[in-house]
Amino acid sequence: MNILLVSVTERTREIGLRMAIGARRLHVLLQFLAEAIFISVSGGIVGIVIGAALSVGISALTGWPAPISLAAIAGGFMFSAAVGIFFGYYPARKAARLDPIEALRYE
Repeated sequence: MNILLVSVTERTREIGLRMAIGARRLHVLLQFLAEAIFISVSGGIVGIVIGAALSVGISALTGWPAPISLAAIAGGFMFSAAVGIFFGYYPARKAARLDPIEALRYE
């Protein structure tokens, strides 16, 4: 959420320009929501890869069994995506509600 709030603040002029040339609030909302989904899904995939690699590595080094549960992987990925969508909605809504004139004036 913090990353997306900073992104909205840094791109205020861009948002104002898009809205000034005809982008609707829904378009801006979907742009930032898509960005939030992409970031959270990418983070979930990276987490799965790192977790699986560590599990296999620890199992190989110590000889202890470290099974990888597909249910745990799916649950973790879904939770990551849900958190990204949930906490990405507020910055996306904030960006969509900007006044185009004030956003263009922002510096």
